Amino acid sequence: MKSIDKKIIKRTLQGVVVSDKMQKTAIVEVETVKKHPRYEKHYKVNKRYKAHNEDNQYKVGDVVVMEETRPLSKDKRWVIIKKS
Repeated sequence: MKSIDKKIIKRTLQGVVVSDKMQKTAIVEVETVKKHPRYEKHYKVNKRYKAHNEDNQYKVGDVVVMEETRPLSKDKRWVIIKKS
């Protein structure tokens, strides 16, 4: 049988760290622009994600890039990769 190498493309998001009070976790707020289906007006939507922050190196106000990963806890499914 042939083994097929499948490259898994993980989702990445860019956002701002809004809280770093937890151990090894930061809350990252991601802002997206949506378009209303009927009125076609653009509006901003903010969503907060809990992301893994291993050494607590990312502080409030840092713009970071995070990547989707396996579940690390009940709510945490993202890992901060780098500071942007």
